[in-house]
Amino acid sequence: MRLTVYTDYALRVLMYAALHPDRLSTIGEISRVYGISRNHLMKVVYELGVAGYIETVRGQQGGIRLARPAQDIGLGDVVRRTEKGALIVPCFDATTNYCAISPACKLKRALQLASNAFFGVLDGFTLADLTQNREILSELLQQSAPASTPDRAAS
Repeated sequence: MRLTVYTDYALRVLMYAALHPDRLSTIGEISRVYGISRNHLMKVVYELGVAGYIETVRGQQGGIRLARPAQDIGLGDVVRRTEKGALIVPCFDATTNYCAISPACKLKRALQLASNAFFGVLDGFTLADLTQNREILSELLQQSAPASTPDRAAS
């Protein structure tokens, strides 16, 4: 299964916030560290807030932080939420199924089992699992960040 860029960005934002539990992180700094467009991240951050994964604080000293502990944020849940509507094949949706062999097709079942296995593995991981190697991740992110003035705007 191929994940969308949107899901990739959402996971990166959550990992960054998990690596900095003691402070607010900004969209600007996350954008710089990962080399991702600030505009793309704004939508991702908004949706992560709506989903209840992060809290946003507006204002001059604003930013984002996790809304709940990293060990309570399941990877499978995040991917399901961010990949909504992403079907492996069109026949998974009865309204768009145009395949002539669908009533007798064994491929659909095989792909459904594969999808279930994919999410089953993701369900075994939390955000805390992804950031257990906190020190090396923080070091790598510092190395990749271009030197500039921190951006304190939350949105």
